[in-house]
Amino acid sequence: MTVSLKDALLFWLPPDSRSGVVRRALIVWAVAPVIALLQWVSRPLEHPLDRSLVYSFAISTCIWLLCDPVRIRLHRWLRAAPPHYWVWTPRSFIYMPVCIVLGYAAGTAVGDAYTGRSTWELMSLSPQRFWSFGLSSLGISFAFLFYFYQREKSLELKRQASEARLKLLESQLEPHMLFNTLANLRVLIGTDPARATAMLDRLNDFLRATLTASRTEATAGRHTLTDEFARLRDYLELMAVRMGPRLQYALELPEALASHPVPPLLLQPLVENCIRHGLEPSLQGGEVRVSARRQGQQLVLEVSDTGVGSAPSPTPGFGLAQVRERLATAYPGQAHMDWHGQPGGGTRAVLTLPLHTPAP
Repeated sequence: MTVSLKDALLFWLPPDSRSGVVRRALIVWAVAPVIALLQWVSRPLEHPLDRSLVYSFAISTCIWLLCDPVRIRLHRWLRAAPPHYWVWTPRSFIYMPVCIVLGYAAGTAVGDAYTGRSTWELMSLSPQRFWSFGLSSLGISFAFLFYFYQREKSLELKRQASEARLKLLESQLEPHMLFNTLANLRVLIGTDPARATAMLDRLNDFLRATLTASRTEATAGRHTLTDEFARLRDYLELMAVRMGPRLQYALELPEALASHPVPPLLLQPLVENCIRHGLEPSLQGGEVRVSARRQGQQLVLEVSDTGVGSAPSPTPGFGLAQVRERLATAYPGQAHMDWHGQPGGGTRAVLTLPLHTPAP
């Protein structure tokens, strides 16, 4: 498994915080040259461009380092909860100003080492300029912190809204699958009581496993491809009781992708679609195949069947609409589904998702 540069450099931070740390660092480093240019333009003789750049980058980086990654490292002591770690606590109110002052002093020391003169001498030569420069730097730092706090809070609210929407979609999918199964069970009770009993036992096992998995995911906060494929196997075994030898299936999950997180019940609507519209109308039945593979920096999930097929562009039903909506909610602008079908030639749904290294 490859390790990104971000994870290699920030291995000492919680995995869910690393992307935010890098994003905020880039913002700080993008603003630092602007501050240096403003200083140079205002007093070109007193603040040569190279010195202004060194002071600006050194002070900005030192303050960011103490107020962001070091703060996250100390999040338990600061009582700042994940995932954004920006909850203000009494300890944070003390920690932040202290870090800004220390970061300012450290960055100034770096600048002084470059210029060969002491900024602190300015305190005795021109106290007004010294305090004006120092207070303006502290003001900019507090403005950055306020901006980052509001930004991360906004991102967290969006994440919670997305999770709530995914839960709503999941709650719509589970009854849909259950009602279809109960309708099939009702038919079997009148035509084949023995198979109906076996199917009821399978349904009982499936619901118990699903409930246990849902509770585990609620605690762990992650649903992996291993979990998704396990649920698909339970469901396909349930359908195999009803269809008998007319249903064959194959699940292909490489070990390297087993721990990759995906939204729960992402593939099940597609598998239901294959059985209901592809295999059930066929006297011979057919095979359902589900596979996962890596393609560059993308995860490709494929669900196909060898049933009666469909029109190349079928009218979107409940299952397809739900899958597309779940992709748009979980991976806005980063994932899509391609549908391939032809009468008599089976169907194939290909989902392309961003591939992220799963957190350890």
